[in-house]
Amino acid sequence: MTVKINTKDGQIELTDEVIATVVGGATTENFGVVGMASKAAIKDNFQALLRKENYSKGVVVKTTESGAIAVDVYTVMSYGVKISEVSRNIQERVKFNLENQLGITADTVNVYIQNIKVVGE
Repeated sequence: MTVKINTKDGQIELTDEVIATVVGGATTENFGVVGMASKAAIKDNFQALLRKENYSKGVVVKTTESGAIAVDVYTVMSYGVKISEVSRNIQERVKFNLENQLGITADTVNVYIQNIKVVGE
């Protein structure tokens, strides 16, 4: 699925992988986030962290009727952080980066915590 943006010079199509890369980068920059996880991590019992080239496995992009997008982000957080605060920071940073880097608006950013890791062990 792609997001299409009409400009005065023509139409731009952004694939989900491009959006997932921006969303994954914005997510992993936040304090308290250890990394990204697969959206099927619990079902598949697979708890490995995703690398940058695999961020699309941890991000689900849906297009709404209004042309904006809804994003689901699957994360692994550090033990001891305030989950609500880290999640809010992820939502704000993802929306900001999508608007500034790609020129698209995210209506919703849903943050799912797939695992909690003790950092340093």
